[in-house]
Amino acid sequence: MKRRPRRSVPATLAALVLTAAGALAAIVAVQTILGERAWLDYGAVARRLNTLRWADFPVVAAGGAVAVVGLLLLAAALIPGTPVVLPLRGEPDSGASRRSFRATLRAAAARVDGVDNVGLKLGRRGVRVRVTTHRTRPDGIADSVRAAVAARIDRVDPARRPAVKVRLRTSRSTS
Repeated sequence: MKRRPRRSVPATLAALVLTAAGALAAIVAVQTILGERAWLDYGAVARRLNTLRWADFPVVAAGGAVAVVGLLLLAAALIPGTPVVLPLRGEPDSGASRRSFRATLRAAAARVDGVDNVGLKLGRRGVRVRVTTHRTRPDGIADSVRAAVAARIDRVDPARRPAVKVRLRTSRSTS
């Protein structure tokens, strides 16, 4: 089970642009049918476009912009994103959300004696834990945090076991 993100931002942007263009065309068509002055004069636009050549800067710039936006949307559709659900060992469709996995690892690190603040980032291949302590002698805290997080990972039992990296910062000076 590897549920991927929905890519809602690119889809929403594309839908908004297409909806705006369709709404503008519909409004202008209704204004023309009713005999009112239209927001956009098709005749003026057609005359302006007939004066342009393929090699003119506005045509090349608009074509380049459309091509870049199209490539970005294609890349967003084809490049796999970070999984929303991490597969677990055991039953075929068992999984844990990235949010809950991150929260349980953060809680395990926070329970270590001497830890005052925990920051945790869950990457594709590893877990980076930033720990802050107020102790003047932080000997062994980083190893204890690493062991606690590794034990929690073993309990959750993900299909791919991430590496654990711990960075310890002290808020007091040691001198």
